[in-house]
Amino acid sequence: MALTLQTFPTSDAAAAALAADGAARYLGGGTLVVRDANEGDVTFSSYIRATDPALSAISVDRGRATLGASVTMGRIIADTRLECLAKAAHSVGGPAIRNMATVGGNLFAPAPYGDLGVALLALDANVEVGGASIPLERFLKERDTAYARSVVRSISFALPDANAFRFIKVSRIKPKGVSVITIAAVLEESGGAITNARIAYGCMADRPIRASAVEAALAGKPRTAEGIREALEVASEGTDPITDAIASAWYRTQVLPVHLGRLLLA
Repeated sequence: MALTLQTFPTSDAAAAALAADGAARYLGGGTLVVRDANEGDVTFSSYIRATDPALSAISVDRGRATLGASVTMGRIIADTRLECLAKAAHSVGGPAIRNMATVGGNLFAPAPYGDLGVALLALDANVEVGGASIPLERFLKERDTAYARSVVRSISFALPDANAFRFIKVSRIKPKGVSVITIAAVLEESGGAITNARIAYGCMADRPIRASAVEAALAGKPRTAEGIREALEVASEGTDPITDAIASAWYRTQVLPVHLGRLLLA
């Protein structure tokens, strides 16, 4: 079946066309949607893309970064202002994939993909979509319903303090294998205790999720082996890990506390 390509000058025009055509898919970097077409997915017959320059813009102003949805992993790695995201962006595939995969596309990627989304969730990012700015956590929960046929414009987040952000991707094939588990954390500390924690998981559900039980267990505790003990005990609370060719849900649940502990104590 032939595929058509429609190009629009603005994200608004592309969003309107996408909403009006149920047989169309938005084309960003193409790392997922083109693969689907090549593997025989016949649920869509056209691509829609936008050439809006704002989609490729990166800005950092007064401690807050805003990334257009078409910004690639490669550009994140190359921008020294985005050092906190460099490790997460570098974990996405090999060089060719990183030069195509986009920030916006990563938010729609199903597990075991979407590593950057895990990092952005821990950073408490906001998503600009449908003319509104909404928390990424809400967007991820509703992405297959309310936002399934929306065009993400940008993602913004406050740059974390030095050494506050941590990220780990556990995979079987280094350096570019898909995730067994991905964990990101922002830890704020004062007086030898954790005053605020934001923890996000990848592959512990079908999309990135916050580890609320872990966050609550870490509050007010020292970042020591004893201080994080309770957090590790509830590490899998509220999760629904995937089973795939890489690992079973049982295995992911078993190794989660090990890697969470290493990340917290690093």
